[in-house]
Amino acid sequence: MMKRLISIAFAALFAVSCMDVRSLDPYSVSSCSVTISLEYPEDYSEFAREGVEVSLEEMNNLFRYSIFTDGAGKAEISLPRGLYRVSVSDRSGQSIFNGTCDKVLVNGTTTISVPLKYSKAGTLVIREIYCGGCKKLPEVGDYQSDKYVILHNNDTRTVYLDSLCFGTLAPYNANSTNPWGQIMDFAPIIQALWQFGGDGTSFPLESGQDAVLCLNGAIDHTVQYPLSVNLNKPDYFVCYNNTYFTNTVYHPAPGDQIRVERILDVVIKVGIANAYAFSISSPTVIIFRPQDISIREFIKQSDSVIPIPGTTRDNVVTIPWDWILDGVEVFSGSTTSNNKRIRSDVDAGFVTLTDTFLGHSLARKVDEKESSEKGFTVLQDTNNSSNDFVELEKATLHE
Repeated sequence: MMKRLISIAFAALFAVSCMDVRSLDPYSVSSCSVTISLEYPEDYSEFAREGVEVSLEEMNNLFRYSIFTDGAGKAEISLPRGLYRVSVSDRSGQSIFNGTCDKVLVNGTTTISVPLKYSKAGTLVIREIYCGGCKKLPEVGDYQSDKYVILHNNDTRTVYLDSLCFGTLAPYNANSTNPWGQIMDFAPIIQALWQFGGDGTSFPLESGQDAVLCLNGAIDHTVQYPLSVNLNKPDYFVCYNNTYFTNTVYHPAPGDQIRVERILDVVIKVGIANAYAFSISSPTVIIFRPQDISIREFIKQSDSVIPIPGTTRDNVVTIPWDWILDGVEVFSGSTTSNNKRIRSDVDAGFVTLTDTFLGHSLARKVDEKESSEKGFTVLQDTNNSSNDFVELEKATLHE
């Protein structure tokens, strides 16, 4: 999705009433005057313009509102009092400006200042996430050992997957308590860090091409469960290591079509599970490349691997945000208590998975105009999955 060029401290400056949100009358419908100001990064103030969309979501009832800025980069709206998530995504050419303010209390006249972070639309993006599983029909029960992620080359040049790294962030689920209490200045990779192999040019991905990464069994799951997917294909990659992950329910031996060189390496295992733990309801997904150091040298450094606060058994790898090429935040549709784990310059929004075991997947939209001009499939990329992704009723690999 992007390669971040500038990192600015994540902050949400807003002036609100000091009243505790728990004291608000939930039946009140009184309107409050809200003014929102966008703060573009230093040296990018010339990008401020009229017509930038500002999205507001009431976090308890999920009501959504959209307004647009004036020429001064401000927007005004009247809202019922409550607790809101405010997000902004502005793109001009390859330049992207995103910002998010979480848990903004609106109770009376409210002024919200949204700091925007600069990023650039990139080459390698996450195209699809299938994590929620399906029904075992004609058998009874649910099935979740068939998760996968699809990557896509959105650039006019060939991209090489060699040495690309993959992981998911703590906490596993969007409705879990963040052990640090906030989004930190690093991306906390949990359970395991995976890396594609190759010598630098082993795994080319041409413009508009996809690469499938099997997170669990790289087998034909449809043989037993017709609503699932066939992941036994010769060009597919797989997260498989029977030394670290011995649970064969989730990690059976790869199928006969899977090539050995397409099995990813476990750079480091920092969790204790016997299967790769990846949320079925609301994962985060990131892909990244280390800069100026190999990933194996990086994990040897002090503070590269740290314990999760409040635990004694699980650690995380502290990946710099500016290494991340793309990241997607998934929220669970079965709860309203979702919290951001990815910084706004990586993903300013989120995509919601309605529920688990429906066979649904989350997929990036196609940019029809860009695709027509460039002659290959170009996917929408604003570093804001609220805009870029949709929920599909059937995973694209389900035949």
